Amino acid sequence: MSHAIRRASELALDETTVTALRAALKTTADEVVLAIIDEVPSYANALSGRMGGTIRRAVRTALGHYLDLAGGNVTGGDAGDAAYELGRGEVRDGRSMDALLSAYRVGARVAWRCLAAGAVPAGLPAADVAKFAELTFAYIDELSAASAAGHADELAARGRAHERHLEHLARDLLAGASPDVLLASVQRAGWQPPASLTAVLLPAAQARPACRTLDPSTLVLDDLPDATGVLLVPDTDRAQLLRQLTDRTAVVGPARPWTRASASYARAMRARSLSSDIRDTEEHLPELVLSADTDAFADLRARALAPLRTLPDATARRLEETLRAWLLHQGRRAEVAAALFVHPQTVRYRMAQLRELFPDLGSPHRVLELTLAVGLRDS
Repeated sequence: MSHAIRRASELALDETTVTALRAALKTTADEVVLAIIDEVPSYANALSGRMGGTIRRAVRTALGHYLDLAGGNVTGGDAGDAAYELGRGEVRDGRSMDALLSAYRVGARVAWRCLAAGAVPAGLPAADVAKFAELTFAYIDELSAASAAGHADELAARGRAHERHLEHLARDLLAGASPDVLLASVQRAGWQPPASLTAVLLPAAQARPACRTLDPSTLVLDDLPDATGVLLVPDTDRAQLLRQLTDRTAVVGPARPWTRASASYARAMRARSLSSDIRDTEEHLPELVLSADTDAFADLRARALAPLRTLPDATARRLEETLRAWLLHQGRRAEVAAALFVHPQTVRYRMAQLRELFPDLGSPHRVLELTLAVGLRDS
């Protein structure tokens, strides 16, 4: 408290005056508290419970140290530390710094009135009254600054802790943790679970900028491997979400119940590995299904299309294209021909070849296998 100490060194009240003021300290503190309660709405109920005792102790500590300074004892007391802790406590009690600064202003006015009323009769020279006033308000200013620092530090610490809890919750969700684990993470984070979550993959550098345009309850991680960022967006309108991400390199998974957000994340990851052009996984479900087990898909193709492997490569490719078009267009020759840009007679000829290679082409089971086998073109 350098400024207040400098003022105190210029004043140095005599022991008689300090003793007289100290005798009225409790009364002065009570008047300060009553004025604060009366004039600052946030402290309206401060007379009862823990808060009332805390305020009285803080005021008495501050006034006691103030009188130490005024008497020339510039080393005693810890009012600055107490003011710092008071600022932190205001955050824990849910009050703003504006409320505390108002309390300081009221306290300074009342304390000055009470102390001046006691100091002058105790023999304080008129020339020192102005210095006494300067000391009073310099002291209050420095207490205010200490409290503001405590308030800001507590807010920052709480913000960092809250952010860590939210990130931990997001990691638990992506990992598919059990409902018990998820509920515990939710409680620590103070997060209200939605009905559903939609996972969005995008470059890590875009994650937090994109998050600012979405629901405030969106969970975000931007430190995953490969510089990947993930958003878990609650109860979103899919079309609107896609519009909001138009200018982002994003992959949007399906909406899933919030405890199953890992399924949305897994699908988005699979879509990204399948193609860099996929944005909306809901528009690529066939490709995602057929690529879910690549080994099984390769085995299915090898078995279902084995008869084609007996032919020259060029012939096999033409017949596979014809088979795919025939299956997709349900055997309508004109549509198959249009899709392949060939004459309908060419389609008839190729289908005759295919029926020789696949005698059971009319079997539902064979149609299913072949439809899956030619569902994705070779990359």
